[in-house]
Amino acid sequence: MKRLISQILAGILGLYLAKKFIPDVQFSGNWQFLVLTGLVLGLINFFIKPILKIITLPIRIFTFGLFSLVINMGMIWIVTRFFPQLKISTIFALFLTSVIVWGLNLIFPLFLPKK
Repeated sequence: MKRLISQILAGILGLYLAKKFIPDVQFSGNWQFLVLTGLVLGLINFFIKPILKIITLPIRIFTFGLFSLVINMGMIWIVTRFFPQLKISTIFALFLTSVIVWGLNLIFPLFLPKK
């Protein structure tokens, strides 16, 4: 449960930071819609990403884990297909957005209380 909350918060904050600091990321909705978009990104990262990580394990081993960034980019791209209000116009902006969300997914669990 803590991991799910962490990934949802990372999705919300990651999309907000990407919208704020990356020029090729535009979001035309209000803040409630941004929260909904981040929620969906967090849910996709929680449920679909582990399955993709297992399927792509040989590729991730061969690339020393760098293929995980491609998986993250794919998850964000899926969200942009569901929510046309989120526009990421370049592959570099998609890469930077995935790095932001990935970094937040690493940092947020450190602040969650232990059992």
